[in-house]
Amino acid sequence: MSAGPGTMGLELWGFLGVWTLMMAAMMLPALAPLTSTYLRSIRAVRSRRVRAIRTTALVSGYLLTWIGFGVVAYAAAQLSALLAEDAADIAPWVGAGVLVAAGAYQLTPLKDFCLRHCRSPVAFLLHVSGYKGRLRDVRVGMYHGVYCVGCCWGLMVVLIAVGVMNLAWMAALTAVIFLEKTWKYGPALSRIAGVALIVFGLFVPAHPELLPGLHMAAGM
Repeated sequence: MSAGPGTMGLELWGFLGVWTLMMAAMMLPALAPLTSTYLRSIRAVRSRRVRAIRTTALVSGYLLTWIGFGVVAYAAAQLSALLAEDAADIAPWVGAGVLVAAGAYQLTPLKDFCLRHCRSPVAFLLHVSGYKGRLRDVRVGMYHGVYCVGCCWGLMVVLIAVGVMNLAWMAALTAVIFLEKTWKYGPALSRIAGVALIVFGLFVPAHPELLPGLHMAAGM
């Protein structure tokens, strides 16, 4: 599938459906190491039906946070398409600014704070151990999802500029997200990725074709 400019012609609910599938494919592999201990507690339940319900609730809660961010992404994608159509000369500069901002966020203390949460199963389990009630697994998923959005939103915004369904960029960002959360050199990789995005963004104004999410929309 080629890079999709703007919202790919989809209405909000269609876009959110595609977005949710993308987030499941990109984010769930990085989620597994942190939640493996919590999932072991679920697997200790005798009833297979209860295990399935609780696991589904956990994943659903996590994806709900990304669906919420998907609404913001939809608005941003709509704006990028309008910008590319109505202000093609300005669009590359805006796209460059987005890349530089995303790269700069990788270097901030807030990024480090959220990343430490995503890399710390002990702190995660200590916090969620007090959750009670029928919706506790949904709350656990949403709790981690909020930190995950805080950790990775900058990288997800990059997809708006390069194309929402740009498979090459999706694969590259998925690898970065997985490694920065699981590899022992993950924090260093996060900073390297930030610097790389800033450098890449500086080339965009002279080479707008580097951002097919904007460039393609302008051509259309």
